Amino acid sequence: MKLLAISGSRNPDGRTAMLINALCAGVKEAGGETEVIYLPKMDISHCRQCNKDGWGICRDENKCVIGDDFPSIVEKIDNADVTVFANPVYFADLSESMKAFLDRLRRVKSRIPRRPINPNAPMPGPFNNDAGPIAMGICYAGGSGNGTTSCCFNLERTLMFCGFDVVDMLPARRENLDNKLVIAKQTGKWLATMPSSNKCKLEPI
Repeated sequence: MKLLAISGSRNPDGRTAMLINALCAGVKEAGGETEVIYLPKMDISHCRQCNKDGWGICRDENKCVIGDDFPSIVEKIDNADVTVFANPVYFADLSESMKAFLDRLRRVKSRIPRRPINPNAPMPGPFNNDAGPIAMGICYAGGSGNGTTSCCFNLERTLMFCGFDVVDMLPARRENLDNKLVIAKQTGKWLATMPSSNKCKLEPI
């Protein structure tokens, strides 16, 4: 099992990185492999909305025309069993580097069908029945610690549009970081079992 962690933080010694490292430690203890990418250190341009209708070849050919580091990261996602998106919370939202990356990823990975040519035809259903590749999110807020919940919501929603099977979201803040580090390590061990929404069964709630 191989896990790819994509960080929206520049700091490999920061608290977002601490959560990534704890999760990766759990994966390794369970016999898996891990790799971490720091987006702010990569060359990731913003989406250009290439054509006059706002689309390029991304929607039809599942690739981007921009020649930067984006395609190599997408290839790593395709070769990973699980992808973790770890985000430092700014303004109760995704970091700028994570936002720029996901804006382009959802265009090449979107599982939402194109709208029919007939404008009066109903829009097809948004997602296929299969669960898609496994992913989870981590959102860490320093400062006041506020914004983790809304950031997790935005991240999960975007990952779903990218076609991922989002099996977990881990919000964390300064005040509960020690506890969340323990949870992150246990979550890493769990991710090594390759959890999937397809494996879930309905239980009373």
